[in-house]
Amino acid sequence: MDNPSDLVIGFVNTYDVETETDSIPSPAALTAWLGGRGLIGPGDAAGEADLATAVALREALREALRHNHDRPGATGDGDHGAALSRPLAGLPLRVALTAGGPVLEPVATGVPGGLAAIAAAVMSARSDGMWPRLKVCTESTCQWAFVDSSKNRSRSWCSMRVCGNRTKTRAYRARRQMEPGSRHL
Repeated sequence: MDNPSDLVIGFVNTYDVETETDSIPSPAALTAWLGGRGLIGPGDAAGEADLATAVALREALREALRHNHDRPGATGDGDHGAALSRPLAGLPLRVALTAGGPVLEPVATGVPGGLAAIAAAVMSARSDGMWPRLKVCTESTCQWAFVDSSKNRSRSWCSMRVCGNRTKTRAYRARRQMEPGSRHL
């Protein structure tokens, strides 16, 4: 994944809330996921501590993306920014000055370096203006991460056809049950 936003979205989506399926349930699975994206070398292997760091980073990212619905131009700052700062703080990163401006880059190899590359992708998405467009579906049973490509950045669901329909159908049924004379009371 060359695009930093795609890397962040792909990493958050390693856990499917709806099916409770985790693509990285073990150190070996984390090694395979990072290796499949070229973030670690063929001889690198994750341990239990790496897995715990990855899960903490993933869930802090999910929480931060949830807050990108809060207001237009959300930046990821505030209380949820502090939650994301904790897993980022333990990753081996440094600021590098490039012709395009300052960037974060991993200073280690192996799994810590691979996780640091994900953190660097977060910062890249923020600096290129894509961060506010990265969101998780507001449907509580879904929470799939996606890029909001709507013009006014108001998209709430990963799919209007599935999650949007579920939400609107529930709201419609709730309103119908509250109507006077409804047989559903």
